[in-house]
Amino acid sequence: MTGVTLGFIPEPLSVPLDCLLPSRRHPANVCATGKFKKIESSIREVGLIEPLSVMPADKEVGQYVILDGHLRVLALKAIGQNDAECLIATDDETYTYNNRRNGLSTIQEHYMIRRVITRGASPERVAKALAMDVATIQRKLSILDGLCKEATELLANRQFSPEFARALKRMKPMRQVECVELMIAANKLTPRYAEALLVATPASGLIDGLKPKRMQGISAQQAVRMEREMSNLQTQYRLVEQTYGQDVLHLVLAKGYLDKVLKNKSAKQYLRQNHPDLLAEFEALVATIALDRQQIVAAA
Repeated sequence: MTGVTLGFIPEPLSVPLDCLLPSRRHPANVCATGKFKKIESSIREVGLIEPLSVMPADKEVGQYVILDGHLRVLALKAIGQNDAECLIATDDETYTYNNRRNGLSTIQEHYMIRRVITRGASPERVAKALAMDVATIQRKLSILDGLCKEATELLANRQFSPEFARALKRMKPMRQVECVELMIAANKLTPRYAEALLVATPASGLIDGLKPKRMQGISAQQAVRMEREMSNLQTQYRLVEQTYGQDVLHLVLAKGYLDKVLKNKSAKQYLRQNHPDLLAEFEALVATIALDRQQIVAAA
């Protein structure tokens, strides 16, 4: 087995900021964005955590081209630093390791903040490092309080706000799981949607047994209808979930059969002459399933 070629020289090199050249143009207001402010606050409080990625120095002028870390360079200059730790790339490739990085989910961020504070950092310092106020840090620390284990597991890799969690916390565990599953299926984890589900939850599904105040713009009759429709939707969701695998198998088998029929010239000619409407439906069905398959493969 051949060894894996490293994309960067493992040992970082300290490079003067004046010797770093950007590889792209920054927007005029980049230093006013929230992302830049977070980076600047983090470097100011705890230093540069992640080295920059740069191309090897030009032999004539001694300049390094930045592959990844443009905002970090601007932040370092803003706080008065003169140099930065850099990883030197071994090939001419702008697709760096940082392109494979996924952002922290809300729950991962909660655990990170809780661990830092448990190890002795004050909420005030954490707030400064993340460019947040202390009240926001406190909300992130308590965001899982009142959420059941099953709902927490469903939300483990997703982003959601404290307001979203606050609506769920008023529900009993089983109802929390039902609502989270519905919102994930709809790909809509918003506070407004969570509040709507809370309003549509029967009193028996709430921790205190008290119905919440109606949402603005929703009458009592509309709320009752929401409860009824939500109950029907949950029933249908469970039925679909139970038969989904079998339905997909039947669909794939049917598609394979129709594909063979349409490739048979005699059968296709018969359908065209006697049942043109069925032929159009069959062709659309085969094309749709083929397209869905291509999208799934591309996404994987």
